[in-house]
Amino acid sequence: MAEPPLARALAAEALGSFFLFAAVIGSGIMAEALSPANPGVALLANTAATGAILYVLIALLGPLSGAQFNPAVTLAFLLRREIAPGRAAGYLGVQLAAGVLGTFAAHLMFGLPILQLSGHARAGIGQWTGEFVATFGLVLTILGLLRHRPEAIPAGVALYIVAAYWFTSSTSFANPAITVARSLSDTFAGIAPGDVPAFILAQLAGAGAATLAGGWLFAGDLGASRRR
Repeated sequence: MAEPPLARALAAEALGSFFLFAAVIGSGIMAEALSPANPGVALLANTAATGAILYVLIALLGPLSGAQFNPAVTLAFLLRREIAPGRAAGYLGVQLAAGVLGTFAAHLMFGLPILQLSGHARAGIGQWTGEFVATFGLVLTILGLLRHRPEAIPAGVALYIVAAYWFTSSTSFANPAITVARSLSDTFAGIAPGDVPAFILAQLAGAGAATLAGGWLFAGDLGASRRR
C-alpha cells in the first residue's frame, strides 16, 4: 500500500504529538492540583490520561503516518529501512516542535507561565536503566504487534505505557521529544534540563537494542514453524 502524502503524514504526526504532549503535561498539572498530598493518586491519574489519549491518537492517526509521535520509534523504523531518511527527518522535526507547542498549550490552559524550565531532578543509574527498559519494551511491543497483530497496536501500545509508568523507576518517558518538552515544564511531569541528555541516550540505546532483538525474534514465517 502506498504511503500517504508527506504533508498529510507530517500533519498527523504534528497533531498527535501536540495532543499527546498536552495530555501528559496537562493531566499531570490537574492531578497534582487535585491530589497535592498524594503523589500516588496523581501518578495514577496521569497514567490513565496518557494511556487513553495514546489509544485514541494511534487509532485515529495511524493510517496517515503510523502514529509514531516519538523519535525513538522513528529511529527504529529508519534502522529497519521502513521509512525514508527524508520522511524520518520531517517526522522528527514535527514531533519535537508540535510537542513543545502542546506543552505550552497545557500551561496556557491552566493559567501557568508559558515559558518554564523544570527543577525536577531525575538522574542516576536507576532512572537511566528505567528509560532503557521502558523504551526497549515500547519499541519491541510495536514491532511485534506490527508483525503479527497490527489491529492491536492502539490498545497494545496504550496498555504497555500504562504498565510502564508503574514498573519503571523513571515512570517511562520512553520518548526523546517528550523528554525535551517536559524539561520546559516545571510541573508534576517535568525533568530538569541537565538530566535530559542521559535520558535521551538511554532511550536511544533501548530503541536500538529493541530493533535488533525484534529483527531476530519476529523474523520469518512463524506460522509455518507452529504448524510443524
